[in-house]
Amino acid sequence: MSWVILVVAGLLEIGWAIGLKYTEGFSRLWPTLFTIAALVASFTLLGVALRTLPVGTAYAVWVGIGAIGTAVFGMFVFGEAATPMRLISLILICAGIVGLKLAST
Repeated sequence: MSWVILVVAGLLEIGWAIGLKYTEGFSRLWPTLFTIAALVASFTLLGVALRTLPVGTAYAVWVGIGAIGTAVFGMFVFGEAATPMRLISLILICAGIVGLKLAST
């Protein structure tokens, strides 16, 4: 169950990272409130997952999910570059997440 909680925390990290873009420097109320709510929920769930998962593994997976999701969202929604090197790097992050999961079982 801790892994499911960790994945949800990572998905919420994507939400608050993307939300930062929409706050326009925290000058827009609703995007700012969404961003803060997602941030608090993400950190809370990370903390819950850390009850049973190793801190290094959980943190790396949480950050990895957030980084991959935010980068992919940026490519599809904001038209950011999807260069071969960038895609290879994201694949390597995915491989690291899978490796950490396999190493922790």
